[in-house]
Amino acid sequence: MKIPFIKFSAAGNDFILIDNRMRRYDFAWPALAQKYCLRRLGIGADGLIILEQSDRADFSMLYFNADGSFGGMCGNGGRCAADYVMNESGKNTVSFYALDHLYRAERETDRVRLTMKVPSSLRLDIPLHVLGYNLVGYYVNTGSPHVVIYTDSIPEAVHHHIASEGILKLGRAIRHDPAFQPEGTNVNFLTVPGDGTIVMRTYERGVEDETMACGTGAVACSVISAVVKMLPSPIRVKTSSGEILTVSFSRDRDNFTDVSLEGSVTEVFSGELDPDQKGGG
Repeated sequence: MKIPFIKFSAAGNDFILIDNRMRRYDFAWPALAQKYCLRRLGIGADGLIILEQSDRADFSMLYFNADGSFGGMCGNGGRCAADYVMNESGKNTVSFYALDHLYRAERETDRVRLTMKVPSSLRLDIPLHVLGYNLVGYYVNTGSPHVVIYTDSIPEAVHHHIASEGILKLGRAIRHDPAFQPEGTNVNFLTVPGDGTIVMRTYERGVEDETMACGTGAVACSVISAVVKMLPSPIRVKTSSGEILTVSFSRDRDNFTDVSLEGSVTEVFSGELDPDQKGGG
């Protein structure tokens, strides 16, 4: 049985989306994610989105990382899923469940705005010793766990490390640091240039590499910057793709409500998967 799919991109995050609301398909989704999210050997994507039927909302969303692990919530993936259903239904607003939390999305011209889960488990000034470097991390859960490292406070040797080797080794070491076990964490390296926009680079757990963008990461960088850097809402977040995500919120000290994530969504192409075919092509 061949499975129709759509390839989406949201600010540089890319996804394979399969609509299973009619319950036509019964496959091992983790294995399918591993097979088809492979770059060069498959379609290539940061993750696999499965739409399922919901009695309480327009749909429910399952998200699997590129390595096949269950990803929980993905902010940019949720915006892609909402865009697909809005296009199909003709609606400008939809709601869906992910990890038993209700999310709402609406179209803003050519952008999609998604209400996000209230951030939780905020931890500040976490001492980290990784790859021989002493760093300070800031942690929050925005639907997925995230730690933020400010580049203006890292040692000069770390700047040289990132300039020469990128964030892969450093991000992987922090992702597996004992401070964030057992589930691990996503890692964001954040620059605050002072022009009203913050600039992020993200190592994503489950992709196990740097990605071009991260929606829950943009929210994490924004709420932590509101606390640490006193930045007001809305906050513009420049991703590695060059695209801007906008994070808005209401704040009462360390408590955040009305959190939303807004950005572009692009349908890249569509096709059919053949689960019986060897390889990911």
